[in-house]
Amino acid sequence: MGTSGLGDSGDVHPVTTQKAQAPMPVIRRRWVVLAVLCASLLLVSVDATVLHMALPALASDLRPSATGQLWIIAAYSLMAAPLLLAFGTLGDRYGRRKVLVLGYVVFGLASLACAWAPNVPVLIAARALLGVGGAMIMPATLSLLRQAFPDRAERRTAIGIWSGIAGSGAVLGPLLGGFLVETFSWHAAFLINVPVMIAAIPLTYWLIPESADPPDGPWDLRSAVLAALGVVGIAFAVKQTAHGGAMYVFGPLAGVIGLVLLTVFVVRQRQLKVPLLDVSLFRQPAFRVAVGSVLLVLMSVVGLGLLFAQYLQLVLALEPMQAALRLLFVMGAAIVGSVVAGPLLQRFGNRMMTLAGFAVGALALLCAAAGLTEAENLWLLGPVLAAIGFGISVSLTAASDAMLAAAPAEQAGAAAAVEETAYELGAGLGVAVLGSLATAAYAAGMPATPARDGLTEAVNIAAGLPAEAGASLMELARSAFVDGLRLAMVTGAVLFVVAAVAAARALPKTKETTA
Repeated sequence: MGTSGLGDSGDVHPVTTQKAQAPMPVIRRRWVVLAVLCASLLLVSVDATVLHMALPALASDLRPSATGQLWIIAAYSLMAAPLLLAFGTLGDRYGRRKVLVLGYVVFGLASLACAWAPNVPVLIAARALLGVGGAMIMPATLSLLRQAFPDRAERRTAIGIWSGIAGSGAVLGPLLGGFLVETFSWHAAFLINVPVMIAAIPLTYWLIPESADPPDGPWDLRSAVLAALGVVGIAFAVKQTAHGGAMYVFGPLAGVIGLVLLTVFVVRQRQLKVPLLDVSLFRQPAFRVAVGSVLLVLMSVVGLGLLFAQYLQLVLALEPMQAALRLLFVMGAAIVGSVVAGPLLQRFGNRMMTLAGFAVGALALLCAAAGLTEAENLWLLGPVLAAIGFGISVSLTAASDAMLAAAPAEQAGAAAAVEETAYELGAGLGVAVLGSLATAAYAAGMPATPARDGLTEAVNIAAGLPAEAGASLMELARSAFVDGLRLAMVTGAVLFVVAAVAAARALPKTKETTA
């Protein structure tokens, strides 16, 4: 396939044919390799949300301001999202294993820095460094998975497991954070990363040979900077929209600047002899739909996950570990889905399984919205959560398989970086869009008092009122929150339907069984 990029002089050249790629080294013990890659990927995925339940304990120790708390949470993804493409393409060029191991080192050291941070600025900086390590690890795991499983039938099974782990991380993060805080302290939420990273380094050197596909031409730094600044502008806009506050006005401006920079990036890639990213990949309907599917799934999963965690704790009054046990329905079904998705894809193909995954997820969300009340109904809750976990696992597996199949081997890291960027932006959009809808519905059901600001504020106010007045306020607040969550669930179902329609139009009807 033809590519394009900068020559040694830095001038723009027309498209030329790339040199033939050397065969990839064979990876033996590939299922052990998958276990190592997935263990590291799980921690990287978990770290995006691990502080959602650990933050109260951390805040009581370090005393961050409200803005400081937001930056402690957001620093990780705001640093990871813009660097994914840069590190994915660096791995393609200079060595995927090399970038992966360096990511392990950075992630482990940053975890230690987070655990023993003496103040808020140090913790924010350490969380940003965690994002750098995560940006090295995430695309490398998926591109090395392609190398480890050249047979597409096996690769589909491996991708299913990988996707189940990646999708479950956002759900597992709050649960793991709550467990570690209750059992140990908030420091443990970071220290748990260190032994896994220490073990992963020698295992990676032992099990995985180095692989790279260096093209004829230098790595284009200007393209990397344009992509990074463009993504961080959009990511900041999404985060700022979700959190609001005094800096809200800067969110839309950052988003516009980000879109302009990404437009310049795309124009530049089309002109270069050896581009940082072959944007012609997006001309393939299967690749576009796969990226969009990942973004929509993560929007629903992360946005609804955060709202549902509040529902379990503040509406149903469950302790963190009790809430964690409910969410195990999602985790268990996602794991089952990830295991069976590979054989199902081999039998029915990407189009059918993508449609099935989104249909199951949409139906489950509509059932949940119809039966949701201020009282727990485990007979409804359990099956619905399991169906959501299964549906998202299957749809993510189908999307990842379609994306890797559409990209040539030498662009595996770049394609993986695009998918991981969709993960990060989808997670942020989920909080912004679904969170905003739920908040608006909650406010509409509450009187014009400070309790209208959110369910947490209502809980605090009710605690200071006489018993009868406090109970009355909480009854109204819980009802309003359930209305907001119900609206967010219906919106999530609509997003799944949109993704299903796009998949039906773009993905091929025939089953592909070759690599």
